[in-house]
This record gives sequence, C-alpha cells and structure tokens, in this order.
Amino acid sequence: MNNKYQKTIYACFMGCIVQAIVNNFVPLLFLTFQDAYGIPLSKITMLVTINFGLQLLVDFLSVGFVDKIGYRASMIIAHVSTTAGLILLALLPDLLPDPFLGLLAAVFLYAIGGGLLEVLVSPIVEACPSEHKEQTMSLLHSFYCWGHVGVVLISTIFFQLFGIGNWKILALIWALAPLFNAIVFAKVPMASLMEEGEKGLSLKELAGMKIFWIFLLMMTCAGASEQAVSQWASTFAEKGLGVSKTVGDLAGPLSFAVFMGSSRALYGKFGERINLDKFMAGSSLLCIAAYLCISLVPNPVLGLAGCALCGLSVGIMWPGTFSKAAAALPKGGTALFALMALAGDLGCSGGPTVVGMVSSLFGENLKKGILAAALFPVLLLAGIALCKKYAKAR
Repeated sequence: MNNKYQKTIYACFMGCIVQAIVNNFVPLLFLTFQDAYGIPLSKITMLVTINFGLQLLVDFLSVGFVDKIGYRASMIIAHVSTTAGLILLALLPDLLPDPFLGLLAAVFLYAIGGGLLEVLVSPIVEACPSEHKEQTMSLLHSFYCWGHVGVVLISTIFFQLFGIGNWKILALIWALAPLFNAIVFAKVPMASLMEEGEKGLSLKELAGMKIFWIFLLMMTCAGASEQAVSQWASTFAEKGLGVSKTVGDLAGPLSFAVFMGSSRALYGKFGERINLDKFMAGSSLLCIAAYLCISLVPNPVLGLAGCALCGLSVGIMWPGTFSKAAAALPKGGTALFALMALAGDLGCSGGPTVVGMVSSLFGENLKKGILAAALFPVLLLAGIALCKKYAKAR
C-alpha cells in the first residue's frame, strides 16, 4: 500500500468504531431513560426505529449528493453530526420541557452521521491503493465489532465505577472519538474510486445488470444472517440459561461480536492465502450449521455455543460481498456502495423481524424463529454460486 494512504485507512477504522458507538451506546441506557425521565418503553423503542430508519434514508439519499460535495466533506459532516448528537444527548433532555424530544433530536443528528459512515468508509478504503483490497475491507469491518465490544465493556466498567447516573459524562467522553476523527479526515489524503475523467454507473445502468441484483440479495442476506442471531442472543442466553441481563449481554451478543470480529481480522491478516469464494461458501455452510445447533439442540449451553459459532461464520459475509461487488462492478462508484449499504441495513432490520414474527406464531418459541432465519445463509450460498456462474459466462 502507498504509505501516504495508511493514515486514511486508520481513520476509516476509527470511523467504524464511531459507527459502533452510534448504534450500541444508547441502548445501554433505555431503562435509565425510563426511570430518570418517566418515558415509557414504547416511546423509547422508537429511538431505535428512528436511528436505523434515518440511516436507511441517508443510505439512499447519499447517492445524489456524496459525489457532488466529495468524500472528504461528507466524512467531516458525518463525524461533526455524530459529535453534535452525542453532546446534545447529554444536554437536551434536561433543557427541553419534554425530555423525549431532546433524546429524539440527539438521535436524529447522530443517525445522520451513522448513515453517512455506513456509506462512506467502504468506498474510501476501496479507493486507497492496496495490493490486497479484500483483506483490508475485512479488517476494516472487524473494527465495528471491536467498537461494539469496547462500547459495552467500557460503558459497563464506567457505570460500575461511577454509577449509571453519570451517563451524561460518558456520552461527552464518547463524543471525543468522532470529534478527533473529523479533524483527522480534514487532513488525510483521499483517493478517488474513478480514474480522472471517468464517471460511475448511474442507478439505471446498475439496475439493468443481473449481477448487481445478485449482490443486493447477498448483501441483504449477509445483514439478516448477522443480526437475526445477534439481536436475540441476549434474550436466548437469559431464557435458556436463566441468567441475569448483564450476564446475558456478556454471554450472548458480546461473545457473538468477539467471534465475528475475530473472523474478519483473521481474513484481514491471512487473506492472501485464502480463496474468498471458498471462504464465503464455507462460512455460509458453517452459519447454517450454527443456526441448526441453536434451534434444534436441546442443551442451552450448546445452543449458546452455536451463537458464538454463528458470529464466527457471518464475519466475512458483509465485507466479502462488498469486495466481490467492487471487483465485479469496478465502475459502480458511490451508487453501488450506497445501495449495497442500504440492502445490508434492510437485512439487519429484516432478519430479527423474521425471527420475532415466526417465534410469535409458535408461541414465543425463539428456536423456531431462528430455525426459519436459516433461510438467509442458504440464499447467500446460492448467491455465491450464481456469482461464480456469472464470472465464468463473462
């Protein structure tokens, strides 16, 4: 890699950590918001819906403006918006007559930043000169996992040492991360996805390519395969093992994130020795096996081990699909990455929804819901086979 772009790569790694702060800090405070401000949980859950809903909207709208204002300006806007959102999270609920409106305004701001980061980090890394782009992409997305782990562990330790009542101080501390990275992105060199004089494919041109739709399907299934277990892992641990919520969080989603990050870091380190197609196909098969273990094995400890195994198996799906799409559609430009991010986010919201709906149909049986979600890695495996067929035909 050209050394002058190394700082750009590191800044993108930090961008993934910022995105993890956006998505995982506030959920730790839901009960605190309920107790401190008297906000019902039905309204608090709207914060999650609005956060991810706005991120989806930003994914879509970014196709129209990112190329016009440039990657540097877009990245600075993303980080400044996130910084403002986290600062206002600590201030606005006490300043406004209705604390919920303060929380809502803060979430609105940092969701814009989170959505932009979702779209931007991958194409910026893809544009940087590198001999092993697939490895760098996998390593990039591992930092979201480490960010998730860090947010939960550091926040838990902070609350134990200083009390949950001091959460506003922690919010201001977390705001330093995007503020610092905004300054970094104002200075680091930025490469372009397109050669000088070239234009990326339009939405209409992308929509006319069969391979583009295959990649969208794969990205949706990658997000769904990841979140269908991750979002329910804590509940599964609590119900299956009869442990407290704190232990459930550590045993469920945290172990899932550690194994998922390890998978991405492993490919980031040794990817030049590993065939990406074979690794993704093997991971899909391992994911199917993990889903079957979680849903069919009666032993709850083995079921929880299946959750960790699922984290290991889904690690390569998201960054691997990004890399394959970038290689197959080199002129896809920002539109390709934005729509891929949109598809992935739709999968992230759709996967847990399918699990919840099927579980409800079978009398709140979570195992039945997770068994139904095994369809997602099966479809991803089919997508990998179709990509191979397309490559041979081309």
